[in-house]
Amino acid sequence: MIKRIIVLALVLGVTTMQSQSAKDLLKEVSEKVKTYDNIVINFKYALHNPAENVSQETRGDVTLKSNKYLLNLMGTERMYDGKKLYVIIPEDEEINISAQDEDDNSITPSKMLTFYEDGYSYKMDIVQNVNGRKIQYVKLTPIDSKSDLKEILLGIDKQTKHIYKMIQKQNNGTNVTIVVNSFKTNQPLSETLFIFDESKYENYYINRLD
Repeated sequence: MIKRIIVLALVLGVTTMQSQSAKDLLKEVSEKVKTYDNIVINFKYALHNPAENVSQETRGDVTLKSNKYLLNLMGTERMYDGKKLYVIIPEDEEINISAQDEDDNSITPSKMLTFYEDGYSYKMDIVQNVNGRKIQYVKLTPIDSKSDLKEILLGIDKQTKHIYKMIQKQNNGTNVTIVVNSFKTNQPLSETLFIFDESKYENYYINRLD
């Protein structure tokens, strides 16, 4: 009986240490991200669902400044100016304008580097060596039992404290992987980068959903 208690105490102690270590690492990442005026990321995006025979891979880029962002992915441009979301689809010559609630639980581009601050439990996972870089993974599990997400693996560069890779595992078998190819900070940005100019899209159908 005493041996069982000792073993249980050791297991709980290790779990607590892992949780605390993961918490400290994520805190470092979050604090560092918030010191930058802006961030420009180029990434590889992959979506796979073997059961549905769905497999997509592409590249994209996103510019982040405060809660604003400009995302280019799969031929679509998404711009959020802090109040409204503009989804520009050149192939269809269509633009959808809507209000976006930044307080919801979705992982929007403006929250992709800080989303883990609320709503997840976390623990340390494996460490990988990627071209000489030590990537520490943290496993995030949604606290909300009704979440569509099963878990998220967040790969963090131990030296730079930048996010290198994110793997979202959904309950329906879909896995979404984002790998950061380049991570630039405090770049010179145009003052009009996050301002929607309707005059540039004279032939587009504009659907106002706000």
